[in-house]
Amino acid sequence: MPVQSLTEWTGGAVALPVHHGTYLARLFVFGMTGIITALGTYGMYQVISPVNVTWLQAIFAALFALTFTWISFACASAILGFFLLLTGWHLTPKLTDAGQMGRNALLMPIYNEDPARVFATLERMARNLQAAGAAAHFDMFILSDTRTAEAAAREEEEFASLRARAGGILPIYYRRRSQNHHRKAGNIADFVTRWGGAYDHMVVLDADSDMTAETLTTLARAMAADARAGIIQSLPHLRNQWTPYARMTQFAGRVYGPVVAAGLASWHGRDGNYWGHNAIIRVSAFAAAAGLPELKGRKPFGGHVLSHDFIEAALMRRAGWAVYMLPDLLGSYEETPPSLLDLAVRDRRWAQGNLQHLKIVGARGLHWVSRVHLIQGIMSYLASPLWLLLLLAGLTLAMVARYTEPDYFPNGFSLFPAWPVFDPVLAFRLLIITAIVLYLPKLLGVILAWQDPELRRGCGGTMGLVKSVLGETALSMVLSPIMMLIQTRFVIDVMLGRDSGWNAQNREGRAVPLTAFLKPHWLHVSAGLAFAGVAALISWQTFLWFLPIMAGLVGAPVISWWTARVATGKRLHARNVFRTPDEAGTETGAVPGTEVQAA
Repeated sequence: MPVQSLTEWTGGAVALPVHHGTYLARLFVFGMTGIITALGTYGMYQVISPVNVTWLQAIFAALFALTFTWISFACASAILGFFLLLTGWHLTPKLTDAGQMGRNALLMPIYNEDPARVFATLERMARNLQAAGAAAHFDMFILSDTRTAEAAAREEEEFASLRARAGGILPIYYRRRSQNHHRKAGNIADFVTRWGGAYDHMVVLDADSDMTAETLTTLARAMAADARAGIIQSLPHLRNQWTPYARMTQFAGRVYGPVVAAGLASWHGRDGNYWGHNAIIRVSAFAAAAGLPELKGRKPFGGHVLSHDFIEAALMRRAGWAVYMLPDLLGSYEETPPSLLDLAVRDRRWAQGNLQHLKIVGARGLHWVSRVHLIQGIMSYLASPLWLLLLLAGLTLAMVARYTEPDYFPNGFSLFPAWPVFDPVLAFRLLIITAIVLYLPKLLGVILAWQDPELRRGCGGTMGLVKSVLGETALSMVLSPIMMLIQTRFVIDVMLGRDSGWNAQNREGRAVPLTAFLKPHWLHVSAGLAFAGVAALISWQTFLWFLPIMAGLVGAPVISWWTARVATGKRLHARNVFRTPDEAGTETGAVPGTEVQAA
């Protein structure tokens, strides 16, 4: 598995045939993004432009254009996905016969996880493969990077029990590395260099992953049938959590996600991306093309590649291997963090990894679509500080207008003064346009969900769907400014050279008192009070404009605590809110995800 160079490559990215539909999809998405952004930016210019544009107004307009481009791109992809799904579009792969799917390895990398929980999932997957008559085509590997001797002993004990129960179904192996070099990416590379030559394909999982036998065999048959396929990514659906935060996220992913995923799969074509799990990979191609280099310089920008999946996909595409997604393939699952604070722990590492791509986006030979994927990852974190700067610039403009005497004759004496202009009608119209661009993907997802009887019933029927959409919209509105400040702090930490480390994730909802949320959110409360004070000094109208943001920040401890309560999530479930068809026991209130086949 040779280390790949990011500075040397001859001949550019190897060409792959591109379907004419992919060209049309790219033209639509990028063209629509440009049109929406131009209209929004021109509308902002009309709202703020007096006779002479000041430097502060120019900064404000530029920040607006950047943030508006970000949401416009997502909106354009969702519009494309909506029309594709509305017209019955499906990305149906060519499949080999059931007995011709090659030899496949199921890889479960773990790091300080609860082994009983993880191994129970693996046993269920093994038994499902046996029931489908496909177990002979799969081997299972548990790849441990656990550091403590006590946790390792529990893993070995649980492994012995798992092998006794399910070892007769398919081969199950356990390996714990003595040195966790390069974290998960190094863990997978260690498997490839030791045992990869024995397998045609590998399915990479996360510790919270779960996949049905039908999904696994479909991926293996699709890979075997496509000689140029390097990575085929499934679309994981979220499940298994009970807190309001997690259930809101699960609902949003299930209802809004397919629209966005269909659009992405269409314009990505065979130049797609990889999310690091729930995907099948051609082992020989991965070994030849995806060896990750050590980045020059000090951490956090130097060292090993943290967000390795994007880079592995880009390197494989550079070498001429197709990377694509099958968004219609159901039966692929993962879990979401149970609370906002648990998400922040994971998000800190992701922020560093995606910002690290600033050093990689210009690597030699990458396909231009691969560079777009890297830019999207970078912008997913830079969008938060840009939004914060936009808010601060807007408040500053309003403060200047409120307390500064206007200059009616900026160019000397004139018969006609230059009156400052602010058109409230145009401002309100721009607000409506922005809201449409921001919320249209959700609306399109709801329309398709309502038209799908099975999905609609799984979400609690029409009334359950309506209540869940309203609840998700309200919660995401107050959570967004909190995440804005959390991610802004992450970006600042990375820019200051602070490394994220590697912390184990909490995957279980816990009963935590409200007082435990005061310290993590004190900065958000302070920022909310500062916003409120400044807005009140300007005018009551400004105060009302900023009220949703201020309410989210000032109420951050209570909101974070309330959305992390398992009991509250169960009450919402009983009231038919945030239900999804991917959970078992919906009628009884049983814990979701206990049976894959029931889903």
